[in-house]
Amino acid sequence: MPARTTALKKYEVQPEKLRWICDLGRLEFECTDELTPPSEFIGQDRAVTAVQFGLGVDRPGYNVFVTGLTGTGRTSAVEALLERVVEERSSSGDQPEIHDICFVHNFAQPDRPQALALPKGGGREVCSLISGLRETLRREINNAFTSDEYRAEQKRITDAGTARRQELIKKSEGFATEKGFAIQTSQLGIAVVPVLDGSPMEAGKYQELPDEEREVIDAARKEVSDHVEATMREVKERDRQQAEELEALARRVGERTIKSPFDELFEKYVSHEEFTVFLKGLHEYTMAHLDVFQGEDNSPDRPPSVGQFPPTPPADPLLPFEVNLFADHSETEGPPIVIEQHPTYFNLFGRIERQAVMGTYITNHTMLRAGSIVSASGGYLVMQARDVVTAPGSWEALKRVLRTGLLQLEDPTDFGPGVTPQGLRPESVPVNVKVILTGDMQIYHTLASLDPEFWEVFKVRADFDFQMEATDDHVSAIGSFICGVVTENSLSHFKRDGVAAVVEYASRMVAEQGKLSTRFGFIKDLIVESSFWAQEDGAALVLRGHVEKALEQRVYRSGLVSDRIQEAMLKGDVMVDLEGERVGQVNGLSVYQIGDVAFGKPNRITARTYMGQQGVVNIEREANMSGSAHDKGVLILSGFLGSKFAQDFPLSVAISIAFEQSYTGVDGDSASSTELYAILSSLSGLPIRQGIAVTGSVNQMGDIQPIGGANEKVEGFFDLCRAAGMKRGVGVMIPHQNVDNLALRPDVVKAVEKGEFRVYAVKTIDDGIEVLTGVSAGKLGARGRYPKTTVNALVSERLRQMAEGMKAFSHT
Repeated sequence: MPARTTALKKYEVQPEKLRWICDLGRLEFECTDELTPPSEFIGQDRAVTAVQFGLGVDRPGYNVFVTGLTGTGRTSAVEALLERVVEERSSSGDQPEIHDICFVHNFAQPDRPQALALPKGGGREVCSLISGLRETLRREINNAFTSDEYRAEQKRITDAGTARRQELIKKSEGFATEKGFAIQTSQLGIAVVPVLDGSPMEAGKYQELPDEEREVIDAARKEVSDHVEATMREVKERDRQQAEELEALARRVGERTIKSPFDELFEKYVSHEEFTVFLKGLHEYTMAHLDVFQGEDNSPDRPPSVGQFPPTPPADPLLPFEVNLFADHSETEGPPIVIEQHPTYFNLFGRIERQAVMGTYITNHTMLRAGSIVSASGGYLVMQARDVVTAPGSWEALKRVLRTGLLQLEDPTDFGPGVTPQGLRPESVPVNVKVILTGDMQIYHTLASLDPEFWEVFKVRADFDFQMEATDDHVSAIGSFICGVVTENSLSHFKRDGVAAVVEYASRMVAEQGKLSTRFGFIKDLIVESSFWAQEDGAALVLRGHVEKALEQRVYRSGLVSDRIQEAMLKGDVMVDLEGERVGQVNGLSVYQIGDVAFGKPNRITARTYMGQQGVVNIEREANMSGSAHDKGVLILSGFLGSKFAQDFPLSVAISIAFEQSYTGVDGDSASSTELYAILSSLSGLPIRQGIAVTGSVNQMGDIQPIGGANEKVEGFFDLCRAAGMKRGVGVMIPHQNVDNLALRPDVVKAVEKGEFRVYAVKTIDDGIEVLTGVSAGKLGARGRYPKTTVNALVSERLRQMAEGMKAFSHT
């Protein structure tokens, strides 16, 4: 039996390295009520500089994409920076050109409402002026056309026309009488009838006349009929002239009446070409529809008369006098800042609304509604990138607006069935907006790699880091942050040791000693919860114990699944040995992630070796329960075994490895060193101490590589050992690189100090196998052999025996 080595103490991690402790001397205050909230962003100098650069460059495409993990304060930082930029620009007089946008009726193309860009506040003024113009015209035109002068002149023209008509008709009747005929009128027209004995001749009498007399009568009748027709043509001409005189009278009165109101507007907006075009069209429309203003009810909603039903929806004759104030910045001080929380296509770019009327849909320029991108024109628009990308149509439309600087209001017709085709094509609206998108690195890289236009419109990237150096300034800044949270939320202030506990939690969040987390959203949650427990305890200030209780309670509230797994292990339903020694069996460590909760638990990993040529067989892979990273880790084991032990003989071995009682799949390579230890134990016949759990990946050279979740793994195994009664010699073995990642709970550190629990750190497989077996690994000698009774010697000898056995077997 190989002799046990006693040189394992060198692998033990000392208690002071298991946790980073915040020195109270670095906190130059006794309580956070002595501090003031931070005025600058903590630990994000690079990101803040990038955002400031993007906001400062006033060129197309220099929009900003802000990346960072949730809770790093990226959105709140952007909002604060924007407010600061706006304030600075306002104080320096550097005001951007901000326009109000109005939509009005387009007289040349009624289906293309005209967009008017007006100075800030000009939109409301135009609405008021056009509304006042309409009422003025209604009043003045009605007064003009009901005046005595107008009615007298209208009567004169009408009476003169009537007299001339009667004169012509009387003359025509006299001519007919002279010729012996009478003129009869009916709904069928005018008839010329011969007269006999002072009365119209009957048709029968006419037929009884001789042919010669009828011919004479017919000739005379033709003469009279021609005369009557000529007279009627002259009557119609006289009627036309009368109508023209009345129309000319109306136009003279109308022109004289509306001249003054329109001239005032023409003079006021003489330099605004688009608005002048609209006023000219409105002037012509008014002249063509003077009757609309002459005292009648012109409401488009009045019901039709009984028995009448219009075949088409009624139109509002005064609709051209309606101005749609599409974008109103009259009350905006400085560049607008718009935070769009729900950037659907319609919320972002606006919509064309419709009204259901009599079985159909109608729309006009007054039903155009603006979106947030118009509201933010001249300023800044902040959105979540993921929300924009996942909203149908929003991403492509956003790029189009940023490239062209124009917004074309439209209704997408490909977003799904049932979309009503649009009836309007409004003119494009000029847009000048700086867009700031926030998101994580995944969506940034996805857009950058898949969308070739992404770089054209988002040239500035600002990365919010999730960690910062644990300098004195940053440690003190967390104290100021706590002060700010306490003040803002009316919480209890923190004593100095309570602040130190929060700082240590910030270190644990990044799992790296000497670093602190910048995910202040999560730190804020701890501050709120710690204050709650202090108030429950009746304490005036928050102490370290309250912070630790908040963390303990957080684990307790979310620990149901962890407790159930641990209970199954203690009962033996999930088999894990915590004492004794077993050949080919090791306790590996895994991290379970359930929502926002992560915890570590051991897994039994076994290896069986026998003569063969299959190499390493991964049972999980054969059962399609292994991920690619785990498969890679297993394949590395063959490279290590061959290079270390099979330089002068073939590797003739079959090895099967398995995660026992694993039914949900395995991925990651953090157990590859554990699997290798099980293989070496099986080949050497040396038992492994079951009280030591292992984590760490390995390369083909036998070097141990760092892994993630070191704290959760150590604490998970510690909790199981404590629940089982803390057997002698229990502990965890981790890669030496992960020592700097340790931020273990105080109870774990205390157990290590008392010698009840150990944490080992190893650099190579040889180091690890010594810890697990208590036998020296052995170094390769000058003659290419390992010292006898060492682990490597036993493994090499066993592999040589298998190779010779395979050779002998092949000759039988």
